Amino acid sequence: MSDFEPFYDVSRSYEDNYEQGPFGAFAEALKDGNGADAAGTTSEGASASFLGQPVNLPFGIPAGPLLNSRFTTAAFRMGFDLATYKTVRSRAWGCNPFPNVLAVHPKSADGSLTPGSAELDEGVLADTNYETPISISNSFGVPSQSPDAWQPDMRAAIEAAGPGQVLVPSFQGSRVEGMSEEEYIADHATTARLVKETGAKLMVMNTSCPNEGHNRLLCHNPLLVGRITEAVKQEIGDIPLMVKLAYIPSDGDLELMVRSTVGHGTVQGFSTINTISAKLVDANGNQALPGAGRDRSGVCGNAIRGAGLDMVARLAAIREKLGLDFKINGVGGVVSPADYQAYRNAGADSVMSATGAMWDAELAHKIKASR
Repeated sequence: MSDFEPFYDVSRSYEDNYEQGPFGAFAEALKDGNGADAAGTTSEGASASFLGQPVNLPFGIPAGPLLNSRFTTAAFRMGFDLATYKTVRSRAWGCNPFPNVLAVHPKSADGSLTPGSAELDEGVLADTNYETPISISNSFGVPSQSPDAWQPDMRAAIEAAGPGQVLVPSFQGSRVEGMSEEEYIADHATTARLVKETGAKLMVMNTSCPNEGHNRLLCHNPLLVGRITEAVKQEIGDIPLMVKLAYIPSDGDLELMVRSTVGHGTVQGFSTINTISAKLVDANGNQALPGAGRDRSGVCGNAIRGAGLDMVARLAAIREKLGLDFKINGVGGVVSPADYQAYRNAGADSVMSATGAMWDAELAHKIKASR
């Protein structure tokens, strides 16, 4: 594809994107100086809500491609009423080496990946041949600026939201060598407090990236997540907290996650899914992403929609079974208005798109026009 220009330029480093982005239509949205009203996104008024905040349409962009306030402001102006500020930490954290994004080509006819399938370990082709419907690698390592940089920028991002729009801060704890479990829990609480200081109306805690080290996900330890959310809630009080989950195969583990968090009153919602981990190879079967420890990467986009819909439906069933009140934010492979509606039908109260939005800046407008 030679004519596309995603708002995050995959041919540039993360650092260059942070300093120079966004690109394409998002850059034009910033240039024209128009706010959300001028873009026609608030003409009907807020008709839905997201964790208690009024929104025009419960659709937006999850943690990942919106690196700073320029990206989130552009997202608002392009009609994405939920804009998630890329996951922040209590300290500066470097990005994985470039490249971070490659096009991913599963073998299945519909381009999907199935959790637990042999293909994930045998190798999935990854290259620079970007085709729609798009699937890509997500190999960043959750970089973050220092709080001195991201706190004032997050405040600006919050203030840039138009009527019926909400800035959604994402954060996570950082495990460093020699850190005890109690210190790890405390780092989550510290980071949540730093987010609260920006004036955030709600926040999302990321448990779906390699928080625990290479390819180890915090969300696979529901009891620890429960302990962490208790500590976080002590810091943020009544501010609604959502937890971002990866795919969890076991219904028992997923129910334990709900019982350990929502059941204790510490969590008001779940966002799912993030990516599916796969071994990525080039056309010759060699490691596609250069560097030690990068034989595997999270895959996002079209390939993971089936898994995302499955997680949303299972969470909705658990919500009904337990009679608990929590919101579900559906993420994964949303590239069309039909995908948005499929997530709503599966039980999602809100929906977000990262890869789909990167390749189609008009996606929010298209969904609104289809309703």
